[in-house]
Amino acid sequence: MANSPKPEEFFFTHAGLDQSRVQGVLDNTLRGLDDGELYFQYSLSEVLSFDNGHLKTASFNTSQGFGLRGVAGEVTGFAHSNELTEDAIKKAASTIEVVKSGHSGTLAVNPRNTNRRFYAPENPLEDFEFSAKVKLLEEIDSYLRAKDNRVRQVSASIIGSWSLVHIMRAGGASASDVRPLVRLNVSVVLEKDGRMETGFSGIGGRYGYENILNENTWKHEADEAFRQADVNMKSIPAPAGEMQVVLGNGWPGILLHEAIGHGLEGDFNRKKTSAFAGLMGQQIAAKGITVVDDGTLEKRRGSLTIDDEGTPTEETVLIEDGILKGYLQDRVNARLMGMKPTGNGRRESYAHAPMPRMTNTFMLAGKHEPEEILKSVKDGIYAVSFGGGQVDITNGKFVFSCTEAYRVRDGKVGEPLKGATLIGTGAEVLKKVTMVGNDLEFDPGVGTCGKEGQSIPVGVGQPTLLVDGLTVGGTGS
Repeated sequence: MANSPKPEEFFFTHAGLDQSRVQGVLDNTLRGLDDGELYFQYSLSEVLSFDNGHLKTASFNTSQGFGLRGVAGEVTGFAHSNELTEDAIKKAASTIEVVKSGHSGTLAVNPRNTNRRFYAPENPLEDFEFSAKVKLLEEIDSYLRAKDNRVRQVSASIIGSWSLVHIMRAGGASASDVRPLVRLNVSVVLEKDGRMETGFSGIGGRYGYENILNENTWKHEADEAFRQADVNMKSIPAPAGEMQVVLGNGWPGILLHEAIGHGLEGDFNRKKTSAFAGLMGQQIAAKGITVVDDGTLEKRRGSLTIDDEGTPTEETVLIEDGILKGYLQDRVNARLMGMKPTGNGRRESYAHAPMPRMTNTFMLAGKHEPEEILKSVKDGIYAVSFGGGQVDITNGKFVFSCTEAYRVRDGKVGEPLKGATLIGTGAEVLKKVTMVGNDLEFDPGVGTCGKEGQSIPVGVGQPTLLVDGLTVGGTGS
């Protein structure tokens, strides 16, 4: 595996499949349907976690299999197996026959081919020996414990994966991708006088381990986790009520992703269950707001050369100057809505059917300096980082917890806050943005998105924003 084989060669040499025979089965299965594909995947993954001075977890996994899908109108037939054999593919094909009953369709045009690549194909799991990875986790633990006598717990983890993907379509069309993905997580707990606070930091992307396991990078992440915990040790209860809220740049884009991005996915809009359904061409946000989804950003966590249907990814403008311009589309929903696929058909693995999902979703920069935005706030909060949240796609209502936030009075950033939550509706927040910063930043590469039980890597980003009136939940005054 060290030479990064081409996916097509791997599946039809290593797995011993006869390409022409498999193609014949696929062509026969999809005849008379509207769409479908045969999706092969081979994946290597590892997780090493270090907790309180000990290696807690060291797992290494290999998975392989295929997913066969046939689409008739709005109905999808899907079957998968972890056996890469012609017999298993034929058995899967027999289950797809159910959706063909009484249906006579014409297969949609296959995706165009692309030679673009946004990440190197090399396997990151081979970058370092196991002992070197464990040693690095030990160094992170020792480094943080030596910083301060308040350190009570240190956790660090390394996560990596490498996948070969090959997609076959009717008529002999095919597309392939080789996908690396790595991530480093660091968290620290401080304790003083019975009070305990946590800080977290992480970094990742579609590249090799050398990008995150060098000393400068891991020390930066360790220092950032410590800084956040130290800030939280000084925090006071957050106030409650409606007030001005400044959203920091970078990771706070997760609120944009959850409260707005999901509502712009094609399936929710086709079924008219999204708060944005039927609003194409209308002003849904304040002027100056432009939101895009772009799967072509080099080495970003949410980027893909092709989506999981074989469509090349692209930059899709969702909102332009406040006006709704587009939805995120896979092939099925695009066909049913009379639109074009945008390269957003994604799946967690070969065992899942694709659906419209985000890649890297972010708001473009505006014209205001971040300092100018903060100085304009009379009484509000400055939300720098977020933890968990909940969103109702049908109405856009959300609740998000801040992991780092500050009180702002008369334009000055004051004391850190504990327990601040932001409560609102995605569509309302977009309309209440009065200032957009010129400091667009992307998240550090740790985002994971869940939808209908499937988890996939994504990216978010935004500049500093001023929301003029957002409900803040807290216990202080």
